[in-house]
Amino acid sequence: MAKQPIVKQPRLSPLIVIAHRGASGLRPEHTIAGYTLAIEQGADFIEPDLVLTKDNVFVARHENNITETTDVARHAEFADRKTSKTIDGEKHTGWFTEDFTLAELKTLRAKERLPLLRPDSAKYDGQFTVPTLDEVIALAKKHKVGIYPETKHPSYFASIGHPMEARLVTELKKAGWDNADAPVFIQSFEVDNLKRLKGMTTVKLIQLMASSGGPADGAAASYQAMITPAGLQAIAAYAYGIGPSKDMVVDGTLVSAAHGAGLRVHPWTFRAENYFLPAKYWSGINPRAHGRVEEEIAQAINAGVDGYFTDFPAIGVAARAAAAKEQ
Repeated sequence: MAKQPIVKQPRLSPLIVIAHRGASGLRPEHTIAGYTLAIEQGADFIEPDLVLTKDNVFVARHENNITETTDVARHAEFADRKTSKTIDGEKHTGWFTEDFTLAELKTLRAKERLPLLRPDSAKYDGQFTVPTLDEVIALAKKHKVGIYPETKHPSYFASIGHPMEARLVTELKKAGWDNADAPVFIQSFEVDNLKRLKGMTTVKLIQLMASSGGPADGAAASYQAMITPAGLQAIAAYAYGIGPSKDMVVDGTLVSAAHGAGLRVHPWTFRAENYFLPAKYWSGINPRAHGRVEEEIAQAINAGVDGYFTDFPAIGVAARAAAAKEQ
């Protein structure tokens, strides 16, 4: 591995490895099997994206549109549920969790979202159910790891009569995870969602952000405006840290500024396939082949991040160990 300069600025917290949707480079995302493998590979936290069912149960899916992550299209009994909706300003067509009860969702089976890039994971299609938040919490408690849930499209869900915040806080309280010391981070790309949660719980909150665009709730002009000194100070009033896209932390400038505002930094998402890597980390020319993601993670570690999301927890854990040995 090419050596990277060692960061001089101390981290604000011990470096954590977050299993992005489970070991989602190896098993269909948001499945108990994927989360279990991530735990076995040494992840500190497992990440369930949360959406609601028709009967207001949190389930783990990347989106409320489950067309690409379940076999719903093969269920003739649900053919008439296919519809089109506008969510966060974008039109989507398919089947949506809010139109199904939990009992109905449990008849579906998960499938790999990126079968062309991840054929080995796609071999597990049809084997696993859609897990509830309760099931994810039970798994995490059993293995003594944390959870890192993301509220997906909270403004949209509130607009259709399914507000998320109070329900999520209630679920966490039921688990005994209702304070700042709980092994929980709640993350969101929206702002007002987190501010409402701030008034309901002391669980750690993370403001997600991308290198372009802005919060769907319109609470900030853009994510770029949110990473200015004033923007970071404003985030620090309600959040424990930020979750920027990985390209935003390469030179360490944002990490340093965020730390100066008292915010932890947990970038997303480190994936092994060449397709997701900067060209300098590619191995060969096949987009599906695995490149040198451990070097990309090392670069982020050396920039001073406090944790990172990865689809390949074993690689993430190994990169952390290598960095600790070097430093």
